[in-house]
Amino acid sequence: MAKRSMFVGMDVHKDSIDISLAEEGRDGEVRHYGGIPGDLEALAKVVKALRAPTRRLRFVYEAGPCGFGIHRYLTAQGEECVVVNPSSMPKRSGDRIKTDRRDGDALARLHRAGELTAIYIPTDEDEAIRDLVRAREDAVGLSTQAKHRLKAFLLRQGRRYPGRAGWTRPYRRWLADLSFPLAPQHIALQEYRDTIDETERRVERLTDQLRTHTPAWRWAPVVEALQALRGVSFVTAVGLVAEIGDIRRFDHPRQLMAFLGLVPSEYSSGPSVRRGGITKAGNPHARRLLAEAAWAYQGVPRIGRQMLYRQEAVPKPVCDIAWKAQLRLTSRFRKLVARGKAKPKVATAVARELTGFIWAIAREVPAPPAST
Repeated sequence: MAKRSMFVGMDVHKDSIDISLAEEGRDGEVRHYGGIPGDLEALAKVVKALRAPTRRLRFVYEAGPCGFGIHRYLTAQGEECVVVNPSSMPKRSGDRIKTDRRDGDALARLHRAGELTAIYIPTDEDEAIRDLVRAREDAVGLSTQAKHRLKAFLLRQGRRYPGRAGWTRPYRRWLADLSFPLAPQHIALQEYRDTIDETERRVERLTDQLRTHTPAWRWAPVVEALQALRGVSFVTAVGLVAEIGDIRRFDHPRQLMAFLGLVPSEYSSGPSVRRGGITKAGNPHARRLLAEAAWAYQGVPRIGRQMLYRQEAVPKPVCDIAWKAQLRLTSRFRKLVARGKAKPKVATAVARELTGFIWAIAREVPAPPAST
């Protein structure tokens, strides 16, 4: 006897889970099951209560700050579970009522109708590397904020560096030689400098940990291969792979570009065709890394000493793709700038094309063994 599906929509929060059920079939009943605590023990009781020899449970919930613990637990129990992106949930324009119960009902109903697309779920190891990458990104942000606060303090005091105020050794020596008429000002300056030193040491520690743990990661060959590209350092490569996951799952580079939100938006009706800025619908961390890497293509195509050293460890087909990328993207950058395009927009366009070369290189690397 074939099993009938029951679709279980879960509106997941920190301390609670609101559950709705949808019976199989277009006219199947959709009902509210109830709210439970947000721990796995309470969820296990629900799973046990809903299981039946003639029933197939199909769980769904939205991705959020609670992570993928529920998905991993349910799949380990042999149940089917998908996680969907909240921004891709179909919504009625006139619907102005939002409650946990209605959200659970909508999840169950839309999952039954097949209108939800599951997102990619990283493995435990992949997510651990991504956590380390984001911890470093947060540390870089704190370091930047600390430097801005110091510069704001100096501006209030009327102190301006005579050269270019980058964080070079001459600039740091100039900071050490500053003198103020009052002791509290010296104390404030020293505290700002100490904060900057600590945030920079934190960034270094996290970078060292990434270099320690990445070689044993299953995606380490992809990280190594991507560094053959201009503008893609170790930190950029490991960040991209950690955020995107299995790049090989995309059948075409345009799918990867759309996933990263780098394709232009469009509003067309009848004969009118209007295209706007990029959709920004994808992963913002990976999109930022690509935008930063794109600025490296302002110059002429060349392979310097550092890049030559990085390319020694990768296969020749990967190096050929990287050189093709240099020829294409440096020319593209110059032509767009010559047409009067603003450089930030040019960098975005180059980042979109760079995504295609990243896709091509990832497919040149043999697939890793399945993670346990």
